[in-house]
Order: sequence, then C-alpha cells, then structure tokens
Amino acid sequence: MAKKEVSIDQVVKKQIKKWEDQLAGKKAEAQIPVITVSMEPGSGGSIIAQKIAERLEFDYFNRDIVEKIAKTSEIRGAVINSLEKERLSGVKDFISSLMEDQYIHPDTYLKHLLPVISTIAEHGRAVIVGRGANFILPAEDIFSVRIIGPLKKRIREVALTHRVTTEQAKRRVIQRESRREAFIRHTFHADICDPIYYDLTINTGKMSIDAAVEAIMGAVMAKLGESA
Repeated sequence: MAKKEVSIDQVVKKQIKKWEDQLAGKKAEAQIPVITVSMEPGSGGSIIAQKIAERLEFDYFNRDIVEKIAKTSEIRGAVINSLEKERLSGVKDFISSLMEDQYIHPDTYLKHLLPVISTIAEHGRAVIVGRGANFILPAEDIFSVRIIGPLKKRIREVALTHRVTTEQAKRRVIQRESRREAFIRHTFHADICDPIYYDLTINTGKMSIDAAVEAIMGAVMAKLGESA
C-alpha cells in the first residue's frame, strides 16, 4: 500500500510542476472540454480512459489520484494554488454556487473534492475517471462517457485481472458497483446509471476496447466541431 501512495505522490507532484511551468510561460491555449469517464467495474473503462488520454495528449486522473489529492491537505493546497488568482477566484465562485444551491451533499470529503475536480478542469486537457466529475462540472464544459458491460463478462475480466475465483470476482464487482451507486446517490442525488447524465454510453460487451476508443474519439471531435 505504501508503494502505491508514494507512486501517486510522485504523479501528482509531476503534474503540479507541469502546471507551474505552463503558468510561468505563455497563457494556456483555449480549453478543450474535459473528458469524464464513469464505468461499471470490470468494463474496461480505465484502459479506455488511459488510451483516450494518450491519443489526445491529455493529463490522466484516475480515482486513486483524485482521492489522494482531495484527502491530503498539503497536496490539495498545491493543486488548487496552481491556478493564477483570476482563475482561482472563478473556481471558488463556482464551488460557492454549488453549495448555495444545495446541489450536493455537504460533507467534509466533498468540500475537499469539489475544488480539486474544478481545478483540474480549469487547467483543461484532462481525462478524469470517476468521483462524480460529470456531476460536478458544467455539462457544456465536458464530454462525459459511461462505460458499461454484461455482468458475466465483467466478472470474468475481474477474475483474470486480479487472479481470484469467479465467486470472489462477483462479490468484488457487486460491492464496488453498489458503493459507486451509493456515492453518487448520496452526494449528487442522482442515478449513476441514468444515460441522461452522459454524452455517450459505450457497451464493451458489444465492441472491443479499441473500437470504444475510436467511437469516443469521433464523438469528442464532433462535439469540438460543433462548439468551434
């Protein structure tokens, strides 16, 4: 566990350094909408998200990285302060509006999560996996994807990936799925499975990982063309 935490620390510090270098240079180019990826456990969503980030040369933030930033005060402060004052002020105003509208459940973790997600989005050119990012950020500023798949196939993938029995994989999938659904329901008063919250839903039981990446790339480019 310690090794994983050290690795995440290094990833975050490298990202902050990249943002600082960008601020020290020229103004960042016009933002490209952030891509958010929500997924069912075992559906291949993490792999798809990484491939999309690589293709677009976007920064990649998975659930573990976002949670590490949100829960560690020193890192969280460094991430938030990576914005210049004008943009940081805009993030604070946006968070205040969410809180005032009681759009989300007002707990301590969420108070820390909101500015982290918003800061990442303000920098732009990012793929954010999980943590309800598509429920936090304005729909017009993101391209939101939901990755799903048949339960049997997802259980098989988890069993192979984690080298556990089918029964253990089934329990893992169901438990993780339940926790994610509960988090979104409790925090954002929404159903994570409702397709209305996504620009695109991909079923990896119907297409390969590579085909899913191409489908998302095409849809993102089409949306960028519409907003140009």
